[in-house]
Amino acid sequence: MNDYDVLKLENQLCFPLYAASREVIKRYKPFLDPLGLTYTQYIAMMVLWDCRKISVKDLGEKLFLDSGTLTPLLKKLEAQGYITRLRSEKDERVLIVETTPKGRRLREKAVDVPQQVGCCVRITADEAQQLYTLLYKLLGTME
Repeated sequence: MNDYDVLKLENQLCFPLYAASREVIKRYKPFLDPLGLTYTQYIAMMVLWDCRKISVKDLGEKLFLDSGTLTPLLKKLEAQGYITRLRSEKDERVLIVETTPKGRRLREKAVDVPQQVGCCVRITADEAQQLYTLLYKLLGTME
């Protein structure tokens, strides 16, 4: 092993993570297109379906996204009628995002997406759980 082996692509953990992420996200497209959502909009809506109302700051933390990414994404979701963005009554510096009735109805249309994508990913349920655990462990060490 020479000094430059550390620079070989096959020796990088980041590359298979990056490539696998891109490939999995690509599998979502045919299921999200009919809903009018991008993958990033979809994961934002998943948080909103769960919380119904959340600050932009907290949403960004949950999704590991900065406000520069979230702001245009949320504007598009608002233009589609899925969410509203309002200033907090307690602190006007805080922007609150909330699902609309239309946004909550979208949840019913999206309920099969995880299973549909799961059929495209060729790993067992146990492998998926192990991968999930390892990835969240990795995310936790980067804070």
